[in-house]
Amino acid sequence: MTPNFDLQPDIKVSIKQTFGIDTEMEVEAFSKKNDYVPEIDKNYKFDKDTTLAIISGFAFNKRVLVQGYHGTGKSTHIEQIAARLNWPCIRVNLDSHISRIDLIGKDAIVLKDGNQVTEFKEGILPWSIQNPIALVFDEYDAGRPDVMFVIQRVLESEGNFTLLDKNKVLKQNKYFRLFATSNTVGLGDTSGLYHGTQQINQGQMDRWNIVTTLNYLSLEKEMDIILAKNKNFNNSKGKDIIANMIKVASLTRKGFVAGDISTIMSPRTVLHWAENTEIFKDTGYAFRVTFLNKCDEVEKNIIAEYYQRCFGEELPESLVNIQI
Repeated sequence: MTPNFDLQPDIKVSIKQTFGIDTEMEVEAFSKKNDYVPEIDKNYKFDKDTTLAIISGFAFNKRVLVQGYHGTGKSTHIEQIAARLNWPCIRVNLDSHISRIDLIGKDAIVLKDGNQVTEFKEGILPWSIQNPIALVFDEYDAGRPDVMFVIQRVLESEGNFTLLDKNKVLKQNKYFRLFATSNTVGLGDTSGLYHGTQQINQGQMDRWNIVTTLNYLSLEKEMDIILAKNKNFNNSKGKDIIANMIKVASLTRKGFVAGDISTIMSPRTVLHWAENTEIFKDTGYAFRVTFLNKCDEVEKNIIAEYYQRCFGEELPESLVNIQI
């Protein structure tokens, strides 16, 4: 991890011109990029409220937590804003395998002048806070308790990080930024949809300055996203197919809320369904391999009914009742 971090923000970016949001707000940005700046997706569609929350994090050094259902583009939203600011951005997935050692660092044997010596190697957290980095913790509500208390040290914008292994206090870089994404809002999983998520200490939740919610979009906005990624559907017939796909997804979301089914079709799944339809040239078969095969056997008939209501045709029996 030795990129050139000598650069500092040296330009101002207009939120109105760059993101199409009617505000006079400007945010500092970099005129040059390094290897840690994400690539720009020119077709990305920004959600106004979420964009303003994330930009406030960059502009005013606020800690921003983006909460919402899976597949809504929470992490990508942060990355695409960072890409347009040329702001270096690193994502860390807080799965159960991430430990305190991964975050803080550990002793390692290295060669110096031909001799083996023990040297402390900093982890991702102390390295990040010393650089102009936007650090994003994905699946924040799935982190282990010991890991979460390590992160709590840097949640305050002026908070220093004590590296006990080196008897050293690290000061945060002026342009270090911290974001996180989560499926729940720190209260644990009450829906049964996100196994493995934890309740988050409320003292820690209080340290997040801004919490924004990014959930499912309107049919029109979701269609814009799907069509931007699948231009072959950008015609009258293709738009009808995509609209019906989104209607099926909407029924799964309503069915989940009503307790009829236990699996939700996210915008990401709809995108994959459209892509697979292009591959197989068969909307029904693409539906099966993209979504239906992930569902509980006892719920497949309900979901097949959603398909029938939206497309006006029944799924072939062989696609619904697969014998293994």
